[in-house]
Amino acid sequence: MIELVRTNDPVLISFIESLLRDAEIGFFVADQNMSIMEGSLGILPRRVMIDPADEAEARRLLRDAGIGGETAENE
Repeated sequence: MIELVRTNDPVLISFIESLLRDAEIGFFVADQNMSIMEGSLGILPRRVMIDPADEAEARRLLRDAGIGGETAENE
C-alpha cells in the first residue's frame, strides 16, 4: 500500500474515507489508534493508504473534490 494523504485533521480523513468508499476504492487509515500514545492531543497524523493500482483514480477523485493539494507526494 502507498500513502495517499497524511493529516491530523479528522474531518478531512472522514471526507476522504467517504469519497474513497463511494468510488469503491479500497483504503486503510493507519495510525488511528496512536491517540492513545499521544494522549488524544491530535498531534500525530493519520495516513490514508491505498493500493498502488488505485493511485491515479484516487488522486483524480481528491483533485475533483478540491482537496488535491492534501495528497502525499510519492516518489
